[in-house]
Amino acid sequence: EIEKVSADCPPEEMNAEDPLFILYTSGSTGKPKGVLHTTGGYLVYASMTHQYVFDYHDGDVYWCTADIGWVTGHSYIVYGPLSNGATTLMFEGVPNYPSVSRFWEVVDKHGVNIFYTAPTAIRALMGAGDAPVRKASRASLRLLGSVGEPINPEAWEWYFRVVGDSRCPVVDTWWQTETGGIMITPLPGAIAQKPGSATLPFFGVKPCLVDAEGAVLDGAADGNLCITDSWPGQMRTVYGDHERFVQTYFSTYKGKYFTGDGCRRDGDGYYWITGRVDDVLNVSGHRMGTAEVESALVAHPKVSEAAVVGYPHDIKGQGIYCYVTLMAGEEVSDGLRKELVAWVRTEIGPIASPDLIQFAPGLPKTRSGKIMRRILRKIAEDDFGNLGDTSTLADPAVVDNLVDNRQNRRG
Repeated sequence: EIEKVSADCPPEEMNAEDPLFILYTSGSTGKPKGVLHTTGGYLVYASMTHQYVFDYHDGDVYWCTADIGWVTGHSYIVYGPLSNGATTLMFEGVPNYPSVSRFWEVVDKHGVNIFYTAPTAIRALMGAGDAPVRKASRASLRLLGSVGEPINPEAWEWYFRVVGDSRCPVVDTWWQTETGGIMITPLPGAIAQKPGSATLPFFGVKPCLVDAEGAVLDGAADGNLCITDSWPGQMRTVYGDHERFVQTYFSTYKGKYFTGDGCRRDGDGYYWITGRVDDVLNVSGHRMGTAEVESALVAHPKVSEAAVVGYPHDIKGQGIYCYVTLMAGEEVSDGLRKELVAWVRTEIGPIASPDLIQFAPGLPKTRSGKIMRRILRKIAEDDFGNLGDTSTLADPAVVDNLVDNRQNRRG
C-alpha cells in the first residue's frame, strides 16, 4: 500500500498568525492552561534565539537534552535548530544510565559542539564527581547552556570548569513556555558572564521590575519581573479561554506581561531570577501547580485534606513537600506514605512524586478557611523562627503540632 503513496509532499502555506501548536502548562489554580503559539512570530523567534544565543554556525552539532514534549524540546530541539538547518541530536534516556558518563560519551560519539541541559541534571552529575566527566574527552564542545530554572553558582562553576574545561562559555537562559523562546541570556563573547545570573535581555526584550503595588523599580532592585512590550515569540492566547489569558498575564500589573517570577537586578543591570512568586512548583525545571498535586492526594479515599509546598532540594531545585490529613479512623503508616506517592505518580506522572509527606491532624487556616501556606513553607524549610504572625489562625495549636512533628521527623 505504501508504494501507492506519492513521494511528492508539497508544504502547506500558512498565515503568520495560524496556530502552530498548543502546550499545556500548570497554573496556580491547578487547571492546566493551553498555551497557543502561532506560526510566523514563534518560528522567527525560535530560529533567531537559537542562532545568536548558541552562536550557531553551519556544520555545528547541537544537542539539547530536554524532553521533546516540553517547550524546551519544541523550541530548541525541533523548531529553532531545524529552521536554521542545524544537525540536532535527539536523546531518549537518562544521564546516569548505563553509566554516569552517558552524556559525555554521547558528546564524544557524535562530536557535539553545543550542549544545552538543565541545572537538575548538572547538579546530579556534579554529585557523582569529576571522574565520570574526565573519562570522555569532550574536545568537540565549545558552548554550554542551562535552562529550566535558576542555576546556583556552585553548579555553574562546576559546569564551566569541569564539563567545559574552563574554555566553553555558559549561556544561562531564562524564558517560559509562554514566551516561546529565550528572553534573558548572555550572548557568547559579547556579554560577560556572572555565575548564577541570566545577565541581560535578548534583542528587543524589555524587562522591568515592579514592587507589589506595580511601581516600576529603577537601578539595583528586587521585585517582580515583568515585560513591558511584545516580542515575536509571545503566546497569543490560552486555548479556548482568552479571558484567562488576559487575567493571568496582564491583569496583575496593567500594561505589562507579568512573568510570575521574582528577580533581582544588580548594579550592572544584570538580572538574577529568584524563582516563582506564586504557588507553582518548579521541579527539575518543570512547572506544576501545587493544586494539581493536592487534588491528586485528596482523590485518594483515605485522604481528607492536603496542602503542598516547595522546599529547597539539592538535586531538583525544588522538592515537593506534602501535608496530608487523613480521613477519620485512618492510621498513619509508612505503607500508606508509599501508597500515596505511588498514587500521585499514577494520577499526574513521575515528575509530581512527593519527596516528603508529613501526616497532619490539621492544617493552619485563617478563620475564613484559607490555608496559610507561608507557614507551611517555613516549616518545610526548617525555618521555625520566622513563622510570622499566627494570631489570625483559627487554631494556632495546629502550628505547634506541625513544628514538633517536623523537628522530630514524625508524622
